[in-house]
Amino acid sequence: MSGGALFIAVFLACTVEAVEALTIVLAAGTSRDWRSAITGVVAGVVVLAVVVAALGPAVTAIPLEGLRLVVGGLLLVFGLQWLRKAVLRASGLKALHDEDAIYLRERAAAEAAPAGRRGIVADWYSFTLSFKGVVLEGLEVAFIALTFGANQQNIPLAAVAALAAVLAVTVAGIAVRAPLARVPENTMKFVVGIMLTSFGIFWGAEGAGAQWPGADAALLVVVPAVALFALGLVAVLRRAGNAVTAAVAS
Repeated sequence: MSGGALFIAVFLACTVEAVEALTIVLAAGTSRDWRSAITGVVAGVVVLAVVVAALGPAVTAIPLEGLRLVVGGLLLVFGLQWLRKAVLRASGLKALHDEDAIYLRERAAAEAAPAGRRGIVADWYSFTLSFKGVVLEGLEVAFIALTFGANQQNIPLAAVAALAAVLAVTVAGIAVRAPLARVPENTMKFVVGIMLTSFGIFWGAEGAGAQWPGADAALLVVVPAVALFALGLVAVLRRAGNAVTAAVAS
């Protein structure tokens, strides 16, 4: 796997998580108190830094074959979850992910919540909402960067890609002060689901002792194969859904 492919894979996956975290923080800040929301963001980043500092050396200490088996299995689990949702959305059996709707829902919940001060935090609800959003989405960013980077023995490049994604989304969010609804997130999630599933299959098989023909070049076959399978599922499910709709209408 080349450095460019590693960067793109981590960047795309982390961009999706960063957009979701940004939506939560914007809802907390615009509807309640920006200072408390930003304090929650800072606290969340500190917690993530501690977690990454603790897990980074532990991950790199695992033998490469064992690491690939574990990471491959985990990526396969995450990738199949993402891909399942993406296929259902693309086939019309699940509502598309709508950052505008999520933002409005989070904002309505924030506006309805009672105000409360705790210590130096003026609005505890804004703080906790931002803190949870940053930590939960940030943990997925950290997991993606650590697993991809450790598996390719290039954690610095994976970390740069993750930081670039977070910074790009943050700058865009500050500029427009609105959820990044124009980001084709549903398409990105479909692509990321394909990538995570493909790398999970590839690294998991390597960790189990399999030898891929052409080594890393086998990914040029695995990734398109997973993509074609996913698109085939979309076509089948969409046709089945249309048939059910037509039957009900008649």
